[in-house]
Amino acid sequence: MSRKRVAILISGRGSNMSALIAAAQAPDYPAEIVGVLSNRAAAPGLAIAAGHGIATASLAQSKFPTRDMFEDTMTQVLESWEVDYVCLAGFMRILGEDFVDRWQGRMINIHPSLLPAYKGLHTHERALADGVSEHGCTVHFVTPGLDEGPSILQARVPVLPGDTPESLADRILVEEHRIYPEALRMLASGEVRA
Repeated sequence: MSRKRVAILISGRGSNMSALIAAAQAPDYPAEIVGVLSNRAAAPGLAIAAGHGIATASLAQSKFPTRDMFEDTMTQVLESWEVDYVCLAGFMRILGEDFVDRWQGRMINIHPSLLPAYKGLHTHERALADGVSEHGCTVHFVTPGLDEGPSILQARVPVLPGDTPESLADRILVEEHRIYPEALRMLASGEVRA
């Protein structure tokens, strides 16, 4: 079995990154994590990835005159790792259309809501303010529109009486760590396509 080569883009601790790395350690998993790239040099996830022997890189967008130049450099790093797929795991930057088009059908993201509901930020606060009975997370293909790409997998989580954004986020994160590796498995094995 030839495993697909995957890079993960992070901005912080990379808990979903860690879930993907753990899943990829299984010998029958169809993908291997070959690189982790962050837009923040201080992202704790970089040290975690390096501890697993995975190549890492950090690029600060502020060091580049334009977003296009930043994203062109990101593409060069990803291509140097010969990646087949890109997973966004808490990468806190809106990606430009050229970059998204370059990886169309080969880049996925995890979002903490049941898309198409609650695109963007502060999903848990907004869900609680609306009084919804369930919330959750979605793994989806990345397209130029924010959180608009086709869904691969979703997990539903009941909203409990007395939930806070933090308590809801904690329960949803458990589901994120379950469905993200499964969605990558489906993509890398050819079970799903954009």
